[in-house]
Amino acid sequence: MVSPSPASVIPSQQQHVPVVIVGAGPAGLTLANVLRGASVECVVLEAESREFIEQRPRAGFIEEWAVRALERHGLAGRLLERAQTHSACEFRIDGERHRFSYTEVSGHHHFVYPQPLLVTDLVREYADVKGGDIRFGVRDVELHDIDTEKPSVSYTDPDSGRRRRIACDVVAGCDGARGVTRDLLLQERAHVARLDYGVGWLALLAEAPPSSDCVVFGVHPRGFAAHMARSPQVTRYYLQCQPGDDPENWTHERVWSELRARLSVAGAPPLTEGRLIEKRVLDMHNYVVQPMAYGRLFLVGDAAHLVAPIAAKGMNLALYDALLLADALVASYRTGDVSGLHGYSAACLRRVWEYQEFSEWFAELLHGPSSGDPFRAGNATARLRRLFNSPAAAAAFAESYIGSAADGNRR
Repeated sequence: MVSPSPASVIPSQQQHVPVVIVGAGPAGLTLANVLRGASVECVVLEAESREFIEQRPRAGFIEEWAVRALERHGLAGRLLERAQTHSACEFRIDGERHRFSYTEVSGHHHFVYPQPLLVTDLVREYADVKGGDIRFGVRDVELHDIDTEKPSVSYTDPDSGRRRRIACDVVAGCDGARGVTRDLLLQERAHVARLDYGVGWLALLAEAPPSSDCVVFGVHPRGFAAHMARSPQVTRYYLQCQPGDDPENWTHERVWSELRARLSVAGAPPLTEGRLIEKRVLDMHNYVVQPMAYGRLFLVGDAAHLVAPIAAKGMNLALYDALLLADALVASYRTGDVSGLHGYSAACLRRVWEYQEFSEWFAELLHGPSSGDPFRAGNATARLRRLFNSPAAAAAFAESYIGSAADGNRR
């Protein structure tokens, strides 16, 4: 990989910025804010409107190390004011409740702050407060010459319909699993490692107050179920289903009947029912793009890896990538030190694989009892029993669940 040219070298005949960021999710906006705060100019290109990205429903569990890193960059003010904190999770199996207080074991907790709120905060800080350049509604983004010293990005302007091109030193691909940056890297120099779990999850949002003060995992022969608070008025639920199932097969009555069957146990308050405002079927799979960089292109977040929402790792990994790349870019422009850029992919992948391994382990615990395989069911029961009977196993689970066990320098 060639080192970035100095930010001050700007060809007079065309627009040039040091960094073009493709995608305005949490990763792209975090990267943009840190760069802008360090006086490294960048442009963010986003296919959707500002209103869309600020309302797009996504998960909201943020690990404590990530919040503290955002706080150090002045990006967590509203989050710290408004977020709930969680310190425990609960497993429900065989009609019994098993509460696991991971904060007591690890000393860390989760913040519950829906992704649309974080995106809203980050857009406001970058565009409105810092005056950063973000272009919404762009179409037909193309990357050019990423393996040379003079890469560029072109796109169709939504207002004029004209093609525009931005010369740059670096392109950050933050545009997700279906984005153009991932596709280009796969065509050029990378490959994908993939794991399919063979199950689907029906992802639900209910206009109903949470029925528990923590995340609840229902491990049931009929299939896995989960309860996750989103706000005082909205709750996220998951129901294991067949991969590729049609959400319309799940009526209001069927959904709540299955949730009660899989989550109701003695001593627990009944589920608070409400109108279902979202129903989506997620085919559960993980993937990793290796390497995460080629030439002047660096993949960030879901463009490089996907972790099924088993332990709410996706956004946390995306933030880790963004913060690591931001540090590397700032160092390269301030001091000429490009070691962070050269080591970016390897450093990210260490943490990615830590989270992937935990995701697979946890998936077997949750799905084994409904697999129809007595061996997998027995293994799942043994894992859960060990979690509550072995202090060493409890400590290992807590560290992985809260994200403090993974290798990295963001804590």
